[in-house]
Amino acid sequence: LSFLSSVTTIENNAFRGCDKLTKIIIPSSVTSIGNNVFDRCSSLEQIVIPSSVKSLGNNIFNECTALTSIEIPSSITSIPKGCFQGCINLTQITIPNSITSIGNYAFSRCKSLGNITIPSSVKSIGENAFLDCSKLSQITIPNSISSIEKGVFNKCITLEKIVIPSSIISIGDYSFNDCFALTTIDIPSSVKSIGNYAFNECILLTQMAI
Repeated sequence: LSFLSSVTTIENNAFRGCDKLTKIIIPSSVTSIGNNVFDRCSSLEQIVIPSSVKSLGNNIFNECTALTSIEIPSSITSIPKGCFQGCINLTQITIPNSITSIGNYAFSRCKSLGNITIPSSVKSIGENAFLDCSKLSQITIPNSISSIEKGVFNKCITLEKIVIPSSIISIGDYSFNDCFALTTIDIPSSVKSIGNYAFNECILLTQMAI
């Protein structure tokens, strides 16, 4: 699928459920893409987002199960709610230094995502952002983040290592629930509260410094 160069906006739900769509080329005339635009485009393998795009809508690539990699242009400042939720074959993504926030459920159920680098430009990571990323083995939280929200790494069952910086003041409910592979963790003195079930069922956790 390619668009006319006169197109500047792709509105909400425009291609939702087009499950035979495999490739999309977006022209540099487009500046915004709405909510759910490619939701459940389950055959989508390739998409190029030009640097003209300034904003992405919620759930834009929800359950695009054939998508394995994608490049986010530096013109984007926020990864919205549910952006890549259920992209179970997504293995590679680079978050540019322009990103300041990662929304709720942004990478939830990205079951093939092995590692991801969060740049120091990111100021907030939403609830359940990495919920059930079952191949995520390690991650570093930048010191630009002040709180680990509810369920952020819930059910990241292969997460072995995580660095919590001294900028963190709170660890939310279920934030590391069912992180079965986590063995050690250091909680800095900056942390004032640890939520309900924060480390529930971390069965291999043998050492914790608080």
